[in-house]
Amino acid sequence: MPVGTLDAVVVGGGPNGLAAAVTLAQAGRSVRVIEAHETVGGGTRTAELTLPGFRHDVCSAIHPSLLASPFFRSLELELDLIEPPAAVAHPLHDGTAVLVRRSLEDTAAQLGTDREAYGQLLEPFVARWEKIEDELLGPIAHLPRHPLALGRFAVAGLRSAQSIADARFETEAGRALFAGAAAHSFLPLGQRASASFGLVLLVLAHVSGWPFPRGGSQAIADALAARLLSLGGEIETGNHVSSLSELPSSRIVLADVTPRQLLSLAGDLLPNRYRRRLEGWRYGPGAFKLDYALDAPIPWRATEVAKAGTVHVGGSLAEIAESERAAWEGRHAERPFVLLAQQTLFDETRAPDGKHTAWAYCHVPNGSAFDMRERIEAQIERFAPGFRDRVLACTSRNPADLERENPNLVGGDIAGGANTLAQLVARPAPRLIPYSTPVAGLYICSASTPPGAGVHGMCGYLAARAALRRS
Repeated sequence: MPVGTLDAVVVGGGPNGLAAAVTLAQAGRSVRVIEAHETVGGGTRTAELTLPGFRHDVCSAIHPSLLASPFFRSLELELDLIEPPAAVAHPLHDGTAVLVRRSLEDTAAQLGTDREAYGQLLEPFVARWEKIEDELLGPIAHLPRHPLALGRFAVAGLRSAQSIADARFETEAGRALFAGAAAHSFLPLGQRASASFGLVLLVLAHVSGWPFPRGGSQAIADALAARLLSLGGEIETGNHVSSLSELPSSRIVLADVTPRQLLSLAGDLLPNRYRRRLEGWRYGPGAFKLDYALDAPIPWRATEVAKAGTVHVGGSLAEIAESERAAWEGRHAERPFVLLAQQTLFDETRAPDGKHTAWAYCHVPNGSAFDMRERIEAQIERFAPGFRDRVLACTSRNPADLERENPNLVGGDIAGGANTLAQLVARPAPRLIPYSTPVAGLYICSASTPPGAGVHGMCGYLAARAALRRS
């Protein structure tokens, strides 16, 4: 090996890029992460976006898959994780709310006549999570170790969220609760496989909770970076790479980028057939995000909503379904489904004494420039009258802003690509090893690979393992 040649270079210092680098370094490989920003983190950055002393998560804020991730569990990082009394709250139009707690039984008890239906739907997967976690947190197309458990999940998960909600639940609370969880998919709720997102997220709430780190999501990236450095790995920040030719000499390159950036980086090195597959990659709806500095907690009509770290603000199943369908069809929902995080109720380090933050976004058409702030605030006011009176400052980011800050968020798509069934199966292209490319030694390890979006590090971990096997 020539003097100065690295075993591996990782382009992009998001959670998946760092996970790939740590995995390689643990195997004794020399590795360098090259990040365009001055700090690593990607979707797990934290910054003062509104007023001094108010710390906001730039992108990802709540991490349902963090403790469920075999990769993160194996590292035993020193993270101060907070798990609120409830993972998520879903306020309803009548002034009540349903909360998803760690206990499946306690959660089901709130649903009245849907108590048994909730338990019958989720308990089999909660009880067998250890058998199916590896099956779900990796490529869909594989030889399963637990085919019966995975098959049972597939029967329900491959259905649409709308059909599951209508068939299983009688109450508005039950249907709305499932719809809110499924809407994280960025899919119309009538589309196949949208149910899988609702099932996995609710199961995770009961298995490992929806935690977040004290001080901000940047703590996750910082912990991964510290582990990498302790293993002898290198991190280079402030270096925007536009071509693979700009990289230092290495045997392996892992790119924590989406198909669009991989096409730009690799240029004509990629064969035409593979290029066409990447060019046909479909990006999903974008996100319109708001960060608030507040002088007091959000005044929810249903006071128990203050026990949850995450709030699904969207009302009924029908309203949520219309909101998600609108974004998919190129429209802007009048009543958007809003995902809101209220971390300062449980983490006093993120705001000055007595003050609070709120993190909120809704789904909009990819690349939209429409200002959704008024509609988002109207939704929050609907369930928390007086919310606007508590706003000290607000910063908004539309899809173009998000992409400008992080080129992986194409058109504001924070999921790395549309979660259609076809793209879940072949992510990002039909290959036996989805992380590999036709170019020897070049791998892709972003959320555009299995198992997709989320702060779990599995895309980077599995890509690095594939690279190690082949090298």
